[in-house]
Amino acid sequence: MSSPEDEAPETPAPRDAILLVDDEASLLDVFVSALNPHFECVTANSSREAEFELRKRDFKVVICDHLMPGGNGMSFLVRAREEYPYMQRILVTGYMKPEMLLRSVNEAALFRYLLKPVSLVELVKVTQEAVLLHDQSVG
Repeated sequence: MSSPEDEAPETPAPRDAILLVDDEASLLDVFVSALNPHFECVTANSSREAEFELRKRDFKVVICDHLMPGGNGMSFLVRAREEYPYMQRILVTGYMKPEMLLRSVNEAALFRYLLKPVSLVELVKVTQEAVLLHDQSVG
């Protein structure tokens, strides 16, 4: 008869990887704290760094700030859509004119956009929905 100590420990199921892009380190920290219990979070401080991360591995969702030095998040998300069509894209923005938002949603095929200040409960819920849609798209 084997004892519980003899059994191999269970390996936890791999968590879905998401990429968070924002030039504000404090905001990234807050987002990671909210999302880390549910997802494997990778962060980038610029769209250039984010593009580097995208080449290293697959992500189901990218959450990107709109206004960042060295390039805006929307341009990054449009490029990401072309290279990684199944990866879901979420834009975080402080303010955007309705017509610009509509164009952006269409060009980048955004899953959703979130207005700052972002509710962390909403952030987690929207990210979970985006992962689900990714899995259905690839499925």
